Amino acid sequence: MEAEPLGEFERIRRFFAPLAGPGGLGLLDDAAILDCRAGRRLVVTADAIVEGVHYLPDDPPDLVARKLLRVNLSDLAAMGARPLHYLLTTALPAELGAGWVARFASGLAEDQRRFGIDLLGGDSVATPGPAVLSLTAIGEVAAGTEIRRNGARAGDLVWVSGTIGDAFLGLEVLRGAHPELAPEYRAELISRFQIPDPRVELGARLSGIARAMIDISDGLIADLGHVCETSQVAAVVELESLPLSPAAGAIVDGAPGLRTRLAAGGDDYELLFTAPAGSTKAIDDLSSVLGLPITRIGRIELGEGVRLIDAEGRTMQIPESGYRHF
Repeated sequence: MEAEPLGEFERIRRFFAPLAGPGGLGLLDDAAILDCRAGRRLVVTADAIVEGVHYLPDDPPDLVARKLLRVNLSDLAAMGARPLHYLLTTALPAELGAGWVARFASGLAEDQRRFGIDLLGGDSVATPGPAVLSLTAIGEVAAGTEIRRNGARAGDLVWVSGTIGDAFLGLEVLRGAHPELAPEYRAELISRFQIPDPRVELGARLSGIARAMIDISDGLIADLGHVCETSQVAAVVELESLPLSPAAGAIVDGAPGLRTRLAAGGDDYELLFTAPAGSTKAIDDLSSVLGLPITRIGRIELGEGVRLIDAEGRTMQIPESGYRHF
């Protein structure tokens, strides 16, 4: 894509000011102004993605923007919060010109409409590369109803939304793996990697049901481990209970050992939560209302760590426990 010189303030005026909400003040001031409704708490999260690490250099800019926004909305969903606003910082190489930025901004605009949020401000700087994109999302929750990682108790059941492993396999497909897979399955897996679907509505509705919750970014086993460590409990996960999409199932059918890798793969951005056994009907009803599978995959016990077991109850070795940033 041909680069076009564009100054910082012209870039903000042309591409990002149209995305600003009332609190962003047209992106003309040094900071934004927010109201906080009585009886509500603000929930704030930040995530960054790096070219060549979290997305591929040839990924469409609008999809890069949507992934950046959605991984942050997933963090809000994991605490039961509804999204309101966001701040954006971009560090872009000069070769990514106005055309790239325009498509990036169009992706943000599309998801702003979808999720009912707006831009408050941020920063725009240059870098020799690679591109680094950082977003801070702000949501709200009724005071005292937020869902944290530290509430899991022995006897809870472990649940997960949606399907597991699609993003992991989508990245493999983009890198040339699984050429025998049907084209429609390839497209589905790639889409799950490029534009995750944050479970915003589910997260908010799990208030009063879930005791502890996290979104799956580093991998199901690793992220459940974070819940266990914070809650000072242990977990058992049944490998055969992990929900797979038809596309992932088609691959696993030819490589059964791959299922354990999917348990450790990252970028799912599904919600993983624990709830008392007596909440099963409420969870099933919620699944039906939202049209979203929610699957029981294990249980919480006394002790520490996470065990993955097979259909006979035998503990299995996990090759990798999840994505590590360092």
